[in-house]
Amino acid sequence: QVQLVESGGGLVQPGGSLRLSCAASGILFSITHMGWYRQAPGKQRELVAAISSGTTTTYADSVKGRFTISRDNAKNTVFLQMNSLKPEDTAVYYCNGNGNWPKFYDYWGQGTQVTVSS
Repeated sequence: QVQLVESGGGLVQPGGSLRLSCAASGILFSITHMGWYRQAPGKQRELVAAISSGTTTTYADSVKGRFTISRDNAKNTVFLQMNSLKPEDTAVYYCNGNGNWPKFYDYWGQGTQVTVSS
């Protein structure tokens, strides 16, 4: 059974920091491409950051220079370090894992709420 379990969300003031974690089980984590997406009320889900199995990273323009995605294959965990948070970063953040071996797979976590407000 595949599980992606996010943690680390919460309420933070503008300019603050949070670190999200996503612990994966039931997949070959080291060959899985991992990503963080977010969905704000009334908006579509969007890619925030992604990291390939080879550790190549991709970021949305809106978070470049503020967010950092990383992975620890020994712990089957992907992280999202979020600094200089803004109210517009408020959303539910979802962890995603996908790959192609032995066949295509695409899994989502349950989401964690991040609220940036004074």
